[in-house]
Amino acid sequence: MTDTDRGTQRDRHSAFSLFTQQSLPACKPVLTPEWVIMTFLFIGFIFIPVGLVTLRASHSVVEIVERYDIGCVPEPFRIDKVSYIQDDSIPKNCSLSFKVPKYMKAPIYIYYQLDNYYQNHRRYVKSRSDKQLLHGQNEHGISSCQPVEVNNDRPIIPCGLIAWSLFNDTFTFIRNRAELKVNRKNIAWKSDRGHKFGKNVYPFNFQNGTLIGGGKLNPTIPLSDQEDLIVWMRTSALPSFRKLYGRIEKDLDVDDVVVVHLMNNYNTYSFGGKKKLVLSTTSWLGGKNDFLGLAYVFIGSSSVTIAVVFTLLHLLSPRH
Repeated sequence: MTDTDRGTQRDRHSAFSLFTQQSLPACKPVLTPEWVIMTFLFIGFIFIPVGLVTLRASHSVVEIVERYDIGCVPEPFRIDKVSYIQDDSIPKNCSLSFKVPKYMKAPIYIYYQLDNYYQNHRRYVKSRSDKQLLHGQNEHGISSCQPVEVNNDRPIIPCGLIAWSLFNDTFTFIRNRAELKVNRKNIAWKSDRGHKFGKNVYPFNFQNGTLIGGGKLNPTIPLSDQEDLIVWMRTSALPSFRKLYGRIEKDLDVDDVVVVHLMNNYNTYSFGGKKKLVLSTTSWLGGKNDFLGLAYVFIGSSSVTIAVVFTLLHLLSPRH
């Protein structure tokens, strides 16, 4: 080994030692009390206004929530709601009305909300076949759809518990004796319509068994256009969730009385679930949700409080 090689190796060991001992040249800011106090004040003065603006946007959203699963059960059947919902001979039509508390600017989004419904259950989430949804019955890998994959030795399209339990309550809105048209197009994500559900895949042998789970599908419409199904198939992570039903594209004025004629078809009584109808406007931030604004205000207020405490400590007992 030459002297040059030895020198190179020594330099490498020296550089490695400097790295491991954290002795390399670097920027090492000294956190003096003044810097710490100014940093917390800066965070507070930024976060608090952002939080207040966010809360203002959330409070500008007008939201109407009406629970209907109990009120839409006739009085004689409220002792045994499960028997009522499973008896096809009993009519399920129902009406409810509400008064608009504030001016609601179009578009007004219609959601159905389900509570105590665990779409995140592992077996429920896995009970689907994404290949079948995209390519149809040419795909034979539907074992993941158990227990709803085959009926009368023929495949079910779409298979699985998620599709089988499709929400099937319907809503019609009346104002001043005139029906408010509900736009039910483009309620699903464009990426889902274009890349997850086939344009040449049609429902087949669906809900033809002895046990019917939820809604039925039109066998002449491809899955990519069955937007109710597409919205439902995007499962929720929480037991209380909302899914988009449609949009009302007319403004609603203050004190307008809206009558809703609905079909109470969906069974949530077997597991103690709740059903709610939600009408909501939106802001530049989205729907009504105070959490983000409150989080900003809390963090900003905490930072200002810490800065004040540090200032008092620094003034009363400064570091020498």
